[in-house]
Amino acid sequence: MVNKVTLIGNLGKDPEVRHLESGASVARLTLATNESYKDKAGNWQNQTEWHNVVLWRILAERAERELKKGSLVYVEGKLRTRQYQDANGIERFTTEIEAQNYRLLEKKEKTDQSFPTSHDEPAPLREKSHDDSAKVAPPADQDHGHSDDLPF
Repeated sequence: MVNKVTLIGNLGKDPEVRHLESGASVARLTLATNESYKDKAGNWQNQTEWHNVVLWRILAERAERELKKGSLVYVEGKLRTRQYQDANGIERFTTEIEAQNYRLLEKKEKTDQSFPTSHDEPAPLREKSHDDSAKVAPPADQDHGHSDDLPF
C-alpha cells in the first residue's frame, strides 16, 4: 500500500513553529496549489487548493529558518488524519500532510550587496532512482507547445 503526497505551492503565511516540552519542534504550514483550466465556454478559470502541512523535528527547525510567506516549496510526505476535541468539546477530525521532506525552490536571498536578476532560476529538482543515479526533473512551468485545454 502507498500513502504518498507530492505538492509544489506557495506558503500562505510564515511557518508556525512550536517547541514541545519533550524538546521536539513542530511546524505548521499552509500551502496553496493552483490549477488553471478552460471551462465549457472556453474561458480560463483558476482554482486554489489549500493544504495543511506538518513538519517535525529537524524539518521544523529548518522551515523556521528558511521559509516565509510566499515561498515556493516542494513538499513530499504522507496523509495523516487525526482526531481532536474543539473548544466546545466536540470531536473533530482533520487531515494533514505529514512532510517527510521539503525543498525551497527559490534561491536564498544573498547577504551581500548584490541584487538578484530576473534570470535567476531555482535549482532543478533531483530525484533518486533505485540505482542511486540522480535525474533532473523538468521545470514545472515549461511550455511544451501543447495547446489543448487539459490541466496536465
